[in-house]
Amino acid sequence: MQDTHYPQLMSIDGIVSAFEEHGYICTSRIATVVYLAAALNKPILVEGPPGVGKTELAKTCAEVLGKPLVRLQCYEGLDEAKALYEWKYGKQLLYTQVLKEQLGEILDGASGLKESIQRLHSTGDVFYSREFLEPRPLLKAMEQEAGAVLLIDEIDKADFEFESLLLEVLSDYQVSIPEIGTIVARSKPVVFLTSNDTRDLSDALKRRCLHLHIPFPSVELEQRIVASRVPELQEHLSQQLVRFVHAIRELDLKKAPAISETIDWARSLLLLHAEKLDRQLVHDTLNVLLKYEEDIETAESVFNKLARELEIL
Repeated sequence: MQDTHYPQLMSIDGIVSAFEEHGYICTSRIATVVYLAAALNKPILVEGPPGVGKTELAKTCAEVLGKPLVRLQCYEGLDEAKALYEWKYGKQLLYTQVLKEQLGEILDGASGLKESIQRLHSTGDVFYSREFLEPRPLLKAMEQEAGAVLLIDEIDKADFEFESLLLEVLSDYQVSIPEIGTIVARSKPVVFLTSNDTRDLSDALKRRCLHLHIPFPSVELEQRIVASRVPELQEHLSQQLVRFVHAIRELDLKKAPAISETIDWARSLLLLHAEKLDRQLVHDTLNVLLKYEEDIETAESVFNKLARELEIL
């Protein structure tokens, strides 16, 4: 059943419209996966090359829902202390000092070692309680009373051991803490996991998620994205720019330009009051689009050929 906390995700057409109002142009396929994920309470595993809008999808979803975005950036060696929870050791240390000062009162009147130990054990239960627990992103997202959007970014950078840690969270939306017990989510978050396909993810993790692959957009879709993010840019220049970017992506590059870099280039051309692409303009601004000098040299070496093919001169 659809989670009542997320009425904005109750129809595919509504998702397309709401996301577009927030500047994210999504296909019907993306909208369908978001709708099903909310209806089935399942995470979305978003895969694809860097820069196609995977992280932006989660951010926009949080904006549409008006819910907090809780982000966990993955990296090699990530463990539960950074992802789930850790103990507030400073606060526990202060508590230890207080306990020392009150030790006489606690043990006053105790008859024998057994009763003394029992009294000390009663204070130990307080030592590992919720008051001393520091929630990290996974637990923080589940503790949001009115729901949240949880973004587990670049899961392929984390270790297989961390994937195992995620299984309980993504299956039952709960966390098991030995000293306290099981903490169940107050409201199930909308969960996005992103991957740049740098390694294969485990079957167990994939089974718990709906899969969504976002490739680089078509020319038509990227023109809509640029028009949405840089509406002041002349339509003719926007078309030239997007077609040129798509041609550049076909080259043998170290890093193909991302959608965000297309938008940055469009904004740069707008600031320069450009009316059309030409060799000098491309030469002066190509570093906005491409991040490696050898890629820039590759693109400039075929500029004339691309310009004739794309009819932008």
